[in-house]
Amino acid sequence: MGMRDQHQALLSAVGAAVRKLREGRGLTRRELARDSGLSERFLAGLETGQGNISVARLQDLARALGTSAGELLVSAQPETRVVALVGLRGAGKSTIGRALARRLRLPFVELDKLVEKDAGLSLGALFSLHGEAYYRRLAREVLARFLAQSEGAVIATGGGIVTDRESFRLLQKRCRTVWLQATPDDHWKRVLAQGDVRPSAASPHAQEELRALLAARKPLYAQAEISVDTSRLGIDGAVEEIARRVA
Repeated sequence: MGMRDQHQALLSAVGAAVRKLREGRGLTRRELARDSGLSERFLAGLETGQGNISVARLQDLARALGTSAGELLVSAQPETRVVALVGLRGAGKSTIGRALARRLRLPFVELDKLVEKDAGLSLGALFSLHGEAYYRRLAREVLARFLAQSEGAVIATGGGIVTDRESFRLLQKRCRTVWLQATPDDHWKRVLAQGDVRPSAASPHAQEELRALLAARKPLYAQAEISVDTSRLGIDGAVEEIARRVA
């Protein structure tokens, strides 16, 4: 398929996704036109795959449909084989992710590495210069772009991705999500083994803070499609269990 054909296929898929969302919300084209600021004629062309749309207009349209431009683009893509690993620091996402990717014959990526590449900064510098809110927004954009382009991968996400509602919804909608569980003690041992020198690891109360963070996020991590106890199964056992369940 040539580039022009690929563009047309994407436009048609976006149009179909818009039509499905509009009808699902019980909106007429006239009502959606009013809410989005786009014309009925433009919407009719878009839904039939004949209209091109700018990023700004796509965001206005997505907002009127109760979603985001990133989610709209992701929903327009064909199904892919992406396994997303979630869990707190020390869950084993990188170690298990690499082994799982080899087992499934898929590329392995770390979302934070993609964010660093996009920003041209290390995570430490990114947080220091721009703050957490900027990082979350950038990570969301990088994730949406990656999922829209990927045909299959194992992706290790940041520990806090579950606290960003839109990013987690993207993962749940597009990926087989896997929570790598571990006991608080195992989380802590793995963090130390990784040589973590971030301020939280250097704090005299760091172990208690990690335990509290795990307890606070547990209900969010539990929303993942699959849960695997890495403390019980070990690395190899966890890889085999995930591979079996996503097959």
